[in-house]
Amino acid sequence: MVTEYTTIREIAGPLILLDRVDHATFEELVEVELPGGELRRGKVLEIDRDRVLIQLFEGTRGVDVAKTKVRFLGRGLELAVSPDILGRIFNGLGLPIDDGPRIIPEKRLDINGNPINPYARIYPKEFIQTGVSAIDGLNTLVRGQKLPIFSGFGLPHSELAAQIARQATVLGKGEAFAIVFAAMGITFEEANYFIRDFQETGAMERVVLFINLANDPTIERIATPRSALTAAEYLAFERGMHVLVIMTDMTNYCEALREVSVARKEIPGRRGYPGYLYTDLATIYERAGLLKGKKPGEVLEGSITQIPVLSMPDDDKTHPIPDLTGYITEGQIILDRSLHRKGIYPPINVLPSLSRLRDKGIGAGRTREDHAQIANQLFASYARSKEVEELAVVLGEAALTDTDKAFKAFGEAFERNFVQQNVHENRPIEQTLGLGWDLLTKIPRTEIKRIKDEFVERYLPKVEAESAK
Repeated sequence: MVTEYTTIREIAGPLILLDRVDHATFEELVEVELPGGELRRGKVLEIDRDRVLIQLFEGTRGVDVAKTKVRFLGRGLELAVSPDILGRIFNGLGLPIDDGPRIIPEKRLDINGNPINPYARIYPKEFIQTGVSAIDGLNTLVRGQKLPIFSGFGLPHSELAAQIARQATVLGKGEAFAIVFAAMGITFEEANYFIRDFQETGAMERVVLFINLANDPTIERIATPRSALTAAEYLAFERGMHVLVIMTDMTNYCEALREVSVARKEIPGRRGYPGYLYTDLATIYERAGLLKGKKPGEVLEGSITQIPVLSMPDDDKTHPIPDLTGYITEGQIILDRSLHRKGIYPPINVLPSLSRLRDKGIGAGRTREDHAQIANQLFASYARSKEVEELAVVLGEAALTDTDKAFKAFGEAFERNFVQQNVHENRPIEQTLGLGWDLLTKIPRTEIKRIKDEFVERYLPKVEAESAK
């Protein structure tokens, strides 16, 4: 039964306060009818006895306190899902915006899904190839993992996110692979970039795209990642697909959350963000993983892997958004402004970057038997090259030993040949590992201390022989 009220007490920004309301529920969808007949939607944010706080999706401009009608619809915000959502473009509320036919829903799902119960999870251990060497080789993405990208304003995280969406695949698996891409608070130009890129490269047929523009309502921005994850859960756990969810930019999402918190006059936490920011982010990030089946030992076919992208204000890793994200997720990929200034794309700084599940997803039967050891050697050698660079600044090039000079050359080649690649270059893992072995020929063999001799004998001579030809 739909109940109608005309008891608006107060309007504050996008919020409406109603008196004398019976039986409203948290997150319930409401319909607001303006005096001229225009209909707007909103949802219940807070309930205090018979008072209800509502936030309108389209804002409160034109709302008349005395003449506006508010109807409670008895349900939450829902997403219409079916296999036809693949290849389609939606707004943050899940409504089609691509001029295509309307979705005939197989079912409607509440977008406020639940985080996955830890007991119901399967430990992630399958490699996802992104085609980006700095990720695949050193900070490997594993199916079911949450691996955020920490960027800065002006850095090419949008290009990297689109590249990963185009190229990501699970090797050796026959199951279908899909991308759910959620863009929050982006400009019209950025939205066109993503749409055009996916369409021109043919990736659009396996992508579900949710777009919230910078001038769209704040409440829609808050709903966008939840709509995207609801679509991902449907594709993964009801259609058996491997789903990679890319969400950019989570900073815009958190800013929207802070805006709503201020409008509600809540007590602010760190830097004005609401005190429940950690909990709110966790309800998003924890909707990822692999699930056990109902029978002992059974594993459901589908999975959800997440790559949230966020811009660090002032490139500050201690800012509440990256700080809290780091606590919840399993590592981070960090984009570096100094590498960007050198013209290196993608400007991934591998030293502070980390994938906590890397070693579970690589090795024999997944990537290659030498993967873990060559990754460790490349990390150590690049770190040594950075130490040599600092030494050269203090003491000068003349003070460097031959070994120091070799590591310095290694560092320069590592950035130019391994980290740097074209935005449309999709490198197989074998090519990435081959580049790593090629780089190790630039340092003395006695300095290769983190790789077993059998792997050095098996792989390094091949590179040396090819270089001699």
